[in-house]
Amino acid sequence: MAATDDLSSQRLYHGTKADLMPGDLIEPGHPPNFGKQDRRTTYVYLTGTLNAAVWGAELALGEGPGRIYTVEPTGPITDDPNLTDKKFPGNPTKSYRSREPLRVTGECTDWQGHSPEVLKAMKDNLERLKRLGVGPNDD
Repeated sequence: MAATDDLSSQRLYHGTKADLMPGDLIEPGHPPNFGKQDRRTTYVYLTGTLNAAVWGAELALGEGPGRIYTVEPTGPITDDPNLTDKKFPGNPTKSYRSREPLRVTGECTDWQGHSPEVLKAMKDNLERLKRLGVGPNDD
């Protein structure tokens, strides 16, 4: 997969439940938020849309509130095939991934989560996919 064009002028986000500070690195090698939990991620994920980051913050595993950080990649990024290719051709969700860490540059605190009904529907769908053995492409 080819590296994505230069996104240095675009604000990029990462949604999580981790409590991070500016300068911290978000690195691959942790249990994933989606799919089988007995593996380690080989990528870190980021997005150019606040809505996609909200999903990441709301669906992240762990305790505590969801958080959204502004981030900068420390290496090349590519389109995330889990949300591009056939699902959303052309990458309208501006979803990316990298094998290199993301550096936290700040926290976005003025975001609003999805309604409880919408969030439950998404979680139910992810659970259904998990039961079917469908997981993220992290190769």
